[in-house]
Amino acid sequence: MPLGPNRCHARKASAPLESGSGNPSRICPLGWPTNAGGLHMSTPPRHSPPSGGRRKRQELLYDPTIPTPTHAEYARTLMAGARDATLCTLAADRDGHPYGSLVLFGVLEGDPILLISALAEHTKNLRADRRCSLLVSAAGPENPLALGRITIVATAVPLEGDQALPAREAFLAKNPDAAFYADFGDFQFWRMQVQDIRYIGGFGRMSWVSQPDWQAASPDPVTPHASGIIEHMNDDHSDALVLYCQAFSRAEGVTAATMTSLDCYGFEMRAETSDGPRPIRVAFDDAVTHPKQVRAKLVGMVRQARAQLSSDPA
Repeated sequence: MPLGPNRCHARKASAPLESGSGNPSRICPLGWPTNAGGLHMSTPPRHSPPSGGRRKRQELLYDPTIPTPTHAEYARTLMAGARDATLCTLAADRDGHPYGSLVLFGVLEGDPILLISALAEHTKNLRADRRCSLLVSAAGPENPLALGRITIVATAVPLEGDQALPAREAFLAKNPDAAFYADFGDFQFWRMQVQDIRYIGGFGRMSWVSQPDWQAASPDPVTPHASGIIEHMNDDHSDALVLYCQAFSRAEGVTAATMTSLDCYGFEMRAETSDGPRPIRVAFDDAVTHPKQVRAKLVGMVRQARAQLSSDPA
């Protein structure tokens, strides 16, 4: 199956998928919810066998070199899907002790934008020492430590005059309700100039992301629509997921499969195999930038899987 990463950007879809329960040749509607949201890339799947106990080491059932988002892309995607964070400053009147505050933020060219009051403790702290960090966490019902989060290490700079105009636009794009106080005299926009980023995708998945890699990365365009697509595939096209596993991985005895995540490069599944549940990743032949392209890829892959399986010797 041809592979090839690309840069991405997207929106939403609806149309038929050549798959269905009971009759694999029927055409059924791919009615993805138009308001699909959720941050399905905030917790990238862990592609490694279970650890502990006396389990024997298991080999991956897919090619580990196929395209997958980088930690920088995961981090930018996580930040794009959040609007509040914990700002950490150095207390001006508490001997420099770390001081945490809940703040809203926007994003301008990869830098967090804050709108903060001169009366706030964190503003007083920043005027004394510009060093700060911002902890952005993914939301979800799971154990918070299993979810993604990033810590942005930065230097904060107050913005004046024309410098504040693009910052204002970026902040209000994420926080439109702030428009009524954005022009109050005691409020000011600050730009956190990113220096380093610590990315944690959950248990055992972490790295430092450099500032150049952070700036070069883009939020995944499929993620805002991933939850609806994943739900639809699991509810209405479970047979197609089994076909993908049988044709595009080394899994044997696959009886069921569940799509667990989706990004512009491909998708992850949990397959029920003869050796128990196993993770499988399948890549698109090139990166997608729109949910309609996801639908087209999935349709084509069903056809490809059927053709490949029918031509394989029994």
